[in-house]
Amino acid sequence: MTIRNILHNIDENGERYLLLPLYALIVVTIFMEVFRRFLLSYSSIWAEEIARYAFIYVSWIGASAAIKERAHIRIDLILPMVGDKLRAVIMIFGDIITIVLAVLAFWWSLESVLVSLKFGSVTHGLRISLAWFLAAVPLGFAMMIARLIQSIIRDVSDLKAGRPIYKGKKLFD
Repeated sequence: MTIRNILHNIDENGERYLLLPLYALIVVTIFMEVFRRFLLSYSSIWAEEIARYAFIYVSWIGASAAIKERAHIRIDLILPMVGDKLRAVIMIFGDIITIVLAVLAFWWSLESVLVSLKFGSVTHGLRISLAWFLAAVPLGFAMMIARLIQSIIRDVSDLKAGRPIYKGKKLFD
């Protein structure tokens, strides 16, 4: 397998490779905690934190996957009523607006990570740096920006070639 094939595979399935172990971690942790709570009458602080922070990562990585597959929430009442070229222009415009907002949000979300690193904030149960978990937000926005750039390039290419724009597919086909 060449480096090019590996990078292509990561581009195609990167979010899935990250989401699956995180989903599994959430399920196993919650199942284990329910078992311990109801059968052993014992619970832990760390299990709730692990599940919560893994869910935060799942949410932000999932947002990137949704942008890649055009599965994110949008109001597309007008899109079916317009031609392919205008639809492409509207989608590109929407991606540009989204990328501007994502860049701003990325920049602002870095501040909380830097403050956490500066003051050495730690989680209550796990007692590890809170910056690891706060980093989910800028990471998610960075992934979203990358996927938006790919989307814009793909749509411009389709528009120039006269092809219909990519409409997306379901997240787990």
